[in-house]
Amino acid sequence: MSKYVYLFNEGNAKMRNLLGGKGANLAEMTGLGLPVPRGFTVTTEACTRYYSDGKTIAKEIENEIYEMLEKTEKVVGKKFGDPTNPFLVSVRSGARASMPGMMDTILNLGLNDLVVEGLAKLTSNERFAYDSYRRFIQMFSDVVMEVEKAKFEKILDDVKEENNAKFDTDLSAENLKEVVKRYKVLFKNEKGFDFPQDPKTQLMEAIKAVFRSWDNPRAIYYRRLNDIPGDWGTAVNVQEMVYGNMGNNSGTGVAFTRNPSTGEKKLYGEFLMNAQGEDVVAGIRTPQPMEQMKEVNPAAYEEFVKIAGILEKHYRDMQDMEFTIENGKLFMLQTRNGKRTAAAALKIAVDLVEENMITKEEAIMKVDPKQLDAILHPNFDAKALKAATVIAKGLPASPGAATGKIYFTAEDATEAAKKGESKLILVRLETSPEDIEGMHVSQGILTGRGGMTSHAAVVARGMGTCCVAGCSDIKINEEEKYFIDKNGKKYVEGDWISLDGSTGNVYGEQLPTVEPEVTGDFATLMKWADEIRTLKVRTNADTPADAEQAMKFGAEGIGLCRTEHMFFNADRISAMREMIVSRTEEQRRKALDKLLPMQRSDFEGLFTAMKGYPVTIRFLDPPLHEFLPQEDEDIDALAKEMGMSFDELKSIVLSLHEFNPMMGHRGCRLAVSYPEIAEMQTRAVIEAAINVNKKGMSVIPEIMIPLVGDVKELKFVKEVVVKTANEVIEKAGVKLEYKVGTMIEIPRAALTADEIAKEAEFFSFGTNDLTQMTFGFSRDDAGKFLDDYYSKKIYESDPFARIDQTGVGKLIDMAAKLGRQTRPDIKLGICGEHGGDPSSVEFCQNAGLNYVSCSPFRVPIARLAAAQATLKEKLGG
Repeated sequence: MSKYVYLFNEGNAKMRNLLGGKGANLAEMTGLGLPVPRGFTVTTEACTRYYSDGKTIAKEIENEIYEMLEKTEKVVGKKFGDPTNPFLVSVRSGARASMPGMMDTILNLGLNDLVVEGLAKLTSNERFAYDSYRRFIQMFSDVVMEVEKAKFEKILDDVKEENNAKFDTDLSAENLKEVVKRYKVLFKNEKGFDFPQDPKTQLMEAIKAVFRSWDNPRAIYYRRLNDIPGDWGTAVNVQEMVYGNMGNNSGTGVAFTRNPSTGEKKLYGEFLMNAQGEDVVAGIRTPQPMEQMKEVNPAAYEEFVKIAGILEKHYRDMQDMEFTIENGKLFMLQTRNGKRTAAAALKIAVDLVEENMITKEEAIMKVDPKQLDAILHPNFDAKALKAATVIAKGLPASPGAATGKIYFTAEDATEAAKKGESKLILVRLETSPEDIEGMHVSQGILTGRGGMTSHAAVVARGMGTCCVAGCSDIKINEEEKYFIDKNGKKYVEGDWISLDGSTGNVYGEQLPTVEPEVTGDFATLMKWADEIRTLKVRTNADTPADAEQAMKFGAEGIGLCRTEHMFFNADRISAMREMIVSRTEEQRRKALDKLLPMQRSDFEGLFTAMKGYPVTIRFLDPPLHEFLPQEDEDIDALAKEMGMSFDELKSIVLSLHEFNPMMGHRGCRLAVSYPEIAEMQTRAVIEAAINVNKKGMSVIPEIMIPLVGDVKELKFVKEVVVKTANEVIEKAGVKLEYKVGTMIEIPRAALTADEIAKEAEFFSFGTNDLTQMTFGFSRDDAGKFLDDYYSKKIYESDPFARIDQTGVGKLIDMAAKLGRQTRPDIKLGICGEHGGDPSSVEFCQNAGLNYVSCSPFRVPIARLAAAQATLKEKLGG
């Protein structure tokens, strides 16, 4: 018979998959003899069974929960639901992967109208008892019964106002009794029945609510962002309550063994006296820094410092710990590997190696490649920053530079992003877990309340998003969507501001930025990664500037140069349009002659920038109508410019209209219809290579024919390429090696890769189009229905962001094997957006590809992901 519930002293850290991260670590701390409140864990298997049983907890699991509750009661010496000796518990989620703030927690569970009176008598602290009860009613109502939290907060604010109380702690026992009374009335009005009084009913409903929260929208969204499978489920931890709200000798806090923003080896955190855990992260009261705990409670502080050191050495990583002090006694509520910024992750990884705590290989595995994105983007220009005026200052909660238009709700920010707004700052009084999507699309987050361990700070650091928290210098009106700075100036939705997450400064303007550099700890870790990885990393680049940026980030060649991007420049588009509207081959060739020197010059720039590394140049891919105007007004202007009548040009535009541009007259089909286009591009590539090689380089250009679905197509275009290339080489009287290959982006090409490899010297998987063709929908349209697919658990992740290994991956794997059967030395790579996605990089490693190619700013991400993939492969996954 399966065991679904474990006492903390029955588990250990290795049982993470079963007990979840929090449960496994509580068990491990219990085993280490640390002061952990007693309790038990309901396993992740119980959660998955809850869903398979139709969202019900089986009787056998319920009985096991009660059995473990009874055992815990005996150890604690208190009784659940007994007013004379009450035992209260917290009910918390704990998935195997850390998901801070995404799922639900209930504190003080077991209280009712009788137990609260007993607790008041037992502790001789009526105020504490009713403070705990009002917290429990609000949390239980919000999390379990889905009564809006804000309605309870309004009641609390009303009572505070009536009694001239600034903080919750200023309310008396009588005031809190009034809060409880009003809370219960609100509950009955909302639900139609009285607040539940049976503690066992409360417990089972709370456990179900935590299981349900595994599938709430914010948790699903977070899992999608972090590649966490939906079938893992969450565990539930039922733990003896210890009270930080018993008075000024009690408190609660969150601390890290190192600074999660910078990585500095120094205890970092915050605490609040006379408070419970949610007070610290909610930001309603401003917490105190950990150093001040030395004065408030020196004994508890010294003990905490000692425990923090034990935990960091034990886990060999920076720890994020939650603690409570009850009447002067310290209790540890949680430890986990702490979420940290990218800069902190790099420093901590390198420092731990230098401290001989971990190996270089372990250091590489400790940094999430996706995090690097946060430091691979520009920072504020120092000169502009010096000249800018600070309009407010808050806490530097998550470093980075962010400039954008302000929005005051997560929904508005999300909507603006969907409409194409790329620079957004989310301004909130305080963020909540429901804001996750708006936070994700924003470049920066500014809150009026909250500390360094508030929800906004923790989530922003985990995402690598710039955050300034607790900015009391500004007055925020969320309802009317404006804020007023310290000088009295008003900022409304859509105004530009800039945030410096390293200093906490807020600027009332858009500030220019400068490019980042790979130096210090970043460079050290990248060097270690390069020593380990076997997969090469190239870049997708169409200009010398992009190529040079990618080289700075460690690129080892260009895996995709999209030549069509070169034709859109103002000085080229007219020649391109002249070629498109030509009625005869002679007219087309005349226009192509104008484009030839431009293309040649472009390729020379790319070859020079890449310093002899391989460069793969994809020939013209998009349908021709994309180069022509579509509106009558623009068509008329172009007709005059080209000396044509409006009707004549309009007729050409209409004739080129594509019913399905993704699957129309594009790619190699253009070269089949108009071989002269392929001739011109070949001449430009080969002449450019000859020119740069004369300057001492040794370029071997790689010409890539796009959208091939049949070997005969490739053979036809390749013959045009080879004939032209050989003529140019012969005429120049030089020797030049070059390669001709193809993009595998049509399922038929993957299925017949053994045939195609007879003509192709390399394959590059164009995973964007291969995904579109395999799924039968375009990435531009997918956004209209993918959210429905996520919520209904049809898809867990966006197939355009992460390779669909079941379908698309099978085609890649098959094509790689078939290609190598025909041509054992064939070079294999991918050049879609997936080349910078860590899970996709790992797939490419396992599929035996030679390289991945991605945008310049994702090159370091791919390098680190490739090193991690190599290490995982050595360890057998």
